[in-house]
Amino acid sequence: MQRSLSSHRAGKTASLRVALVLGGISGAAGVMLMALSAHADTTGLLKTAAEMLLFHAPVFLVLGALSQIRKILLHPAAMALLALGLFLFAGDLASRAFLDQRLFPMAAPSGGVLLILGWATIALGALRIGAREP
Repeated sequence: MQRSLSSHRAGKTASLRVALVLGGISGAAGVMLMALSAHADTTGLLKTAAEMLLFHAPVFLVLGALSQIRKILLHPAAMALLALGLFLFAGDLASRAFLDQRLFPMAAPSGGVLLILGWATIALGALRIGAREP
């Protein structure tokens, strides 16, 4: 019983840590791109990328906090979809602004689809929230 509780706590800690890291990276990258968009971008693409990152940073923080009080079955999948979607969407826009080329064809739309799936996964996870954590 003690071992199970210990591994359960380690899982909750890891989930919180991942969520905080993703939220911190998303927020920091969003602020940096917003500053760059004000001073060095003529395309407007960096502002859009920054806004997407900044809009999603709090989501990671909330998912991390919720993982500490409730078992959310689809939580890891939602975080992965959101993180990959943000990377592709914002990364493609930044690549187009800085390098005048795409990451790969359809990178931003693919990222957008992954973001939508991430949000849908959060909604589906809400239907299957587990018991209150000890």
